[in-house]
Amino acid sequence: MDEPQGRSSIFGRLQSLSDPTRVRLLRLLEREALTVGELVRIVRLPQSTVSRHLKVLHEGGFVAKRQEGTASWFRMEALPAEARDLWTLVRDATSEADADDLRRLETVVALREVDSARFFERVGGGWDVLRRQLYGDDFTLHALLALLPPGLTVADLGCGTGQALAALAPHVRRAIGVDRESAMLDAATHRLAGVDNVELRRGGLDALPLADAEVDAALCMLVLHHVDPLPPVFAEVARVLTPGGRCVVLDMVAHDQVEYRETMGHKHLGFSAEAIAAWTEGAGLRVATHRTLPPAADALGPPLFVAILERAYSSV
Repeated sequence: MDEPQGRSSIFGRLQSLSDPTRVRLLRLLEREALTVGELVRIVRLPQSTVSRHLKVLHEGGFVAKRQEGTASWFRMEALPAEARDLWTLVRDATSEADADDLRRLETVVALREVDSARFFERVGGGWDVLRRQLYGDDFTLHALLALLPPGLTVADLGCGTGQALAALAPHVRRAIGVDRESAMLDAATHRLAGVDNVELRRGGLDALPLADAEVDAALCMLVLHHVDPLPPVFAEVARVLTPGGRCVVLDMVAHDQVEYRETMGHKHLGFSAEAIAAWTEGAGLRVATHRTLPPAADALGPPLFVAILERAYSSV
């Protein structure tokens, strides 16, 4: 025997709202009219999945569809009281809208703007977030690295797993990674497989496996606090740099986190600007720049500094 029409209607609507993905889509369509393609970008699901759920919502009377040229737009219907009460109950009884969905919704809507002036006025301070969503975080680094003069040979002293070498390789003639730990070099070898202009060498910073004046520039990032004594290190840096060559040192400023000696094997609790200047001067280097970096909002360690050391030209 067939169900009465009213009972059939409520059961059909209950079925429409019984799937979490459909509830997720309705939360978005309650806020904004969207195309299938826009919904796919927001919820990060296959188009076939989104279309299948939209069909159920459309047949259940929760979603209206309108055609504009080749695009189909979907929006929550102006619901009758019974359906509105049911949707409100389901919406309020389930978790809040996914924050990532709402951020991506803002991005999708903002991208509809054709007039760039209006677009940037609308986005305002949210441009950094939008740009990160669209393009990621790496492009700024690669743009800055493209400023390097062509033909450089660069060494990463204490290269670790080769992260900096991977970023440098497309922008220099040759890159050399030096590390004393086999495990680090193994990881770097794996990361840099197929990169033809990078060479890895095993050795310590106090006896670098590099020829005299072999490199135009060097990096020494978060390594010096593991090495003692330091005067031989700076002497080696001066030896392997070409005249006028530069070494970028990035490390921790002097701090009082004494537990780092035990937990991470640190030989030094950071460095003062005066200590760096004294060690480099004795090695034939000069400190061209020294500045403390602003701490990252989520950083737990001590502040960092960056110093640029220059090898003097021959006096002859």
